[in-house]
Amino acid sequence: MAVLPRSLAGQAFALQAAVIVLVVLAGSTLALLDVKRHGDAAARQQVTAIAVALADSPSTAKAIEDGDAARVLQPVTEAVRTSTDLAFITIMAPDRTRFTHTNPSQIGQKYIGTIEPALRGETYTEIYTGTLGPSVRTIAPVRNARGQIIGLVAAGITTESLAARWRSQWPTIVGVGIGALALSFVGIWAIRRRVLNQTHGLAPDELRVMYDHHDAILRSVSEGLIVLNRNGVALVNDEARRLLALPAGPISRTDLPEFLRGNDPGARDEVRLTDDRVLVVNRSQVSASDSEVVTIRDRTELQGALGELSSLQRFTDALRAQAHESANKLHTVITLVEMGRPDEAVKFATQELALSQQLVDRVSDAVAEPALVALLLGKTAEADERGIELTITEDTHLPAEALLSSQEMVTVLGNLIDNAMDACDRDDPWIEVTVNQNGELQIQVADSGPGMDTATFQRAMQRGYSTKSGADAGHQGLGLALVAQIVNRHGGTLSADLTYGSVVTVTIA
Repeated sequence: MAVLPRSLAGQAFALQAAVIVLVVLAGSTLALLDVKRHGDAAARQQVTAIAVALADSPSTAKAIEDGDAARVLQPVTEAVRTSTDLAFITIMAPDRTRFTHTNPSQIGQKYIGTIEPALRGETYTEIYTGTLGPSVRTIAPVRNARGQIIGLVAAGITTESLAARWRSQWPTIVGVGIGALALSFVGIWAIRRRVLNQTHGLAPDELRVMYDHHDAILRSVSEGLIVLNRNGVALVNDEARRLLALPAGPISRTDLPEFLRGNDPGARDEVRLTDDRVLVVNRSQVSASDSEVVTIRDRTELQGALGELSSLQRFTDALRAQAHESANKLHTVITLVEMGRPDEAVKFATQELALSQQLVDRVSDAVAEPALVALLLGKTAEADERGIELTITEDTHLPAEALLSSQEMVTVLGNLIDNAMDACDRDDPWIEVTVNQNGELQIQVADSGPGMDTATFQRAMQRGYSTKSGADAGHQGLGLALVAQIVNRHGGTLSADLTYGSVVTVTIA
C-alpha cells in the first residue's frame, strides 16, 4: 500500500497529483468518446446529404431514363466520392443493378444491402457489410418528373475510415492531456513549496497538536494577548476580551480602545486606563512578518493597593510630622515652666490644642465618612509640614449616604489634593478643598498653581500627567486618570478652569 509523505505539503502534493491525474485521464477518455460519437454522427449526416443531393439532381434521373446512366454518372460519382473522402457512391436501378461503383468491375452487378425503405420513398441509413467491408450507408430514392421511383443512390463510408478519423484525433487529445498534466504539476509543485515554507515541513498531526497547544495556552494564559497585522486584528485571546470588554466574534481595529488603534510597536510597560481598569501594555513587532504582538496585564487591584499604601505612607509621614511638631511644642512648654513662667506655658499648650481640636471637630461634624475625615486631617498635617496652607472650606458637608464609596472618595480627593500639592505656586502655596453633597456630589480642589490648558488636561485624564521630572515622573501621572476613571464610571463630569486659582471640579449626580 502506498504511503503518503510525512509533511502536510507533501501529502497535499500527492493528493492533488492523484486527483489531477484522474481528472485528466477521465477528461481525455470522455473527449475521445465524444470525438467518436460526433464523428459517427457527422459521417451519417455527410453520407445522407450526398446521397440525397445526387438523388434529387435532375441529371441523375435524366441519365437513368435515357439508359445511359453508367457512362454519364460514373465519372460524376467518382469525382464526388474523391472530393468528400467517401468509400463508395452507388447509383442503381430499382432491381439492385449497379450503374456506378468505386470498383468498375462491380458495375452491372447486384447491390448488396437493404433497399426496401428506399423503394417505399424513404431515405434510409444503416450499417451494413458489403463488398468494401462494414460501412455506414444511406440509400435515397431517385424520382422522375412524374414522381416515379426510377432508381436509388447509395453513399457510404467504411467503419475502418471512421476509426481512422477517430484515431487521428488521439495525438491532439493526448497532447492536450499531457500539457494539462505538466501545467498542473508545475502549479501544485509551486503550491507545495509555498505550503512547505509556511508549515515548516510539519506533518498534519504535528500541526494539529501545535494548534491544540496554542489554543490551550491562549485560553489559560493570565495575560491578554492581541496580534495585529496590516489587515486588522489577527488574534484576540479570552483574557484580552475580558480586560478590554470586547464583544464575541471577529474583532476589528475600531473595536479596540483608541490607544491600540495606532502603530506603536515600541511601547514597554505603558500604563493605560479604560473605564474600569488600569492596564499595563507592551507592544512588539514580529521581525519575520508585519504582525505586532500586544500583551496586556491587569494592574487594577495592584494600583488600588499601591494607592492605599501611598495613603498610609503619607498618613504615617503626617503622624511623624505631627510627632516632631508636638515634641518641639512640648520642649517649649517644659522650657517655659523651667523658666518660672507656668502661666505662659499653659496658655501656649492650650492654645495649640484648641486649634487642633477645633479643626478635628469641624471636619468630623461636616463629613460623616471616617475614612475621608482621616484623609483630610492627614493631608492638612502633610501640607503644614510642606509649608502649604490647606484650607477646608465652610461649604464642606458630606452626609453618611454619599454617592461614592469610601474607597472611591479617598481615591478621588486624595489624588486631587496630591496633584494640587505638587502643582501649587512655591512662592504662595495654598490649597482650598470643598466637598459637598446636596442632591449632587461636588468635590472641588483649588490651588495657587498655573493649572493646565484644555489639551493637557484631556491628555492627563486619558493617560496620566505629572508635573514631576526625572525618576519620580515614571511612577506618577496616574492620579487624574484614576479620578477620571471613577467619575466616568458614575456618569459624572470632571472639569478644570482658572478663576481665583487652578480649580478642578468633580460633579456626580
